[in-house]
Amino acid sequence: MLSFLKKLFSTKTEQIITEEDSMKKFLIVGLGNIGPKYENTRHNIGFRILDFYAQKNSLTWETAKLGDITTHKVKGRTLIFLKPSTFMNLSGKSVKYWLEKEKIPLENILVITDDLNLAFGTIRIKTKGSDGGHNGLKDIQNTLQTTNYNRFRFGISDAFTKGRQVDYVLGEWELDEEKLMPERLEKSCDAIESFVLAGINITMNTFNGK
Repeated sequence: MLSFLKKLFSTKTEQIITEEDSMKKFLIVGLGNIGPKYENTRHNIGFRILDFYAQKNSLTWETAKLGDITTHKVKGRTLIFLKPSTFMNLSGKSVKYWLEKEKIPLENILVITDDLNLAFGTIRIKTKGSDGGHNGLKDIQNTLQTTNYNRFRFGISDAFTKGRQVDYVLGEWELDEEKLMPERLEKSCDAIESFVLAGINITMNTFNGK
């Protein structure tokens, strides 16, 4: 009887520890398209923000299943960075795989993407919402079967003429945008760490519209 009780409480303790560990893990997803031809395009800002964070913290990317992965620890939290290798429009498969593999709760995901409806460099972080016509977000929504996941939109503006949207989002940044980019990337990295350490609500209040 005593050995049974010990085993029972030991199992419960392990479950509690596992749950606590999972709450300290975060999946930070940058959306983009793979390959050099897309590297400096507006649509790839999700990749670029993650690459900037990785370089800043001397992290090394590893090619893994359905994406490139790197990890970083900040004050007891584990950040898992993912750049899906499925191409933008099929990002959901990669996101779902890594959420399940790492046993990360849905509230601990942050998806970073571009947004035509925001001025260049403007940050807007939300806990839920529609895909806004963004095919990467649409696939994640369809795959996860929910719109209730955190997303970080980085403004790329809508400075294109009628019928030129695809060319614009798959085009490279203007020189004046590139000059402002380092400060915007730093701000984005601050927002990521705020999300992990301070939570989504404080992060939205601090960084939205900035």
